[in-house]
Amino acid sequence: MARAAGDDGRDGYVSFVESHQHRLLRAAYLVCGNRHQAEDLLQDALLKLALRWPSVREGDPAAYVRSILYRDAVSWWRRRRREWLSARTPDQAGADRDDALRLALREALVRLPPRQRAVVVLRYYEDLTEAATAEVLGVSVGTVKSQCHAALRRLRELAPELGRDDGLASGMEVTQ
Repeated sequence: MARAAGDDGRDGYVSFVESHQHRLLRAAYLVCGNRHQAEDLLQDALLKLALRWPSVREGDPAAYVRSILYRDAVSWWRRRRREWLSARTPDQAGADRDDALRLALREALVRLPPRQRAVVVLRYYEDLTEAATAEVLGVSVGTVKSQCHAALRRLRELAPELGRDDGLASGMEVTQ
């Protein structure tokens, strides 16, 4: 039985979503700090990808979706001018040191300004270069460097238990 021409494109899109959605959702969560908002951001980004799939599928669709995620998150923050902060810290009675570090990092990330949070997630969670981070956010490499520097300094102030050289990399694995 012959397949319609559009079926290959649809199958490719579905395959892409199935193989990338979990990692993209984790990245969206780290950027916004709220599970429901992260799901909404990803859903909107995947819808935008679906609309552009024929022109994007030959390139790097994951990079396209990441760009949409981070730009939409920053736009959302600008419109609302407020953060999703937790009023209380979850119970840590049985948590070991790694769990405590991850929790401290997650709480500190939520308190960063939107642009700084996006830079930290792109650089240390997504493991993008400064140039790639700048491209995703639509800013200069110098802006990425200054935002990253300020974000790391602020994270150390907010969560001194992370230490200068320890904690950030392992803490980013919190939702992997």
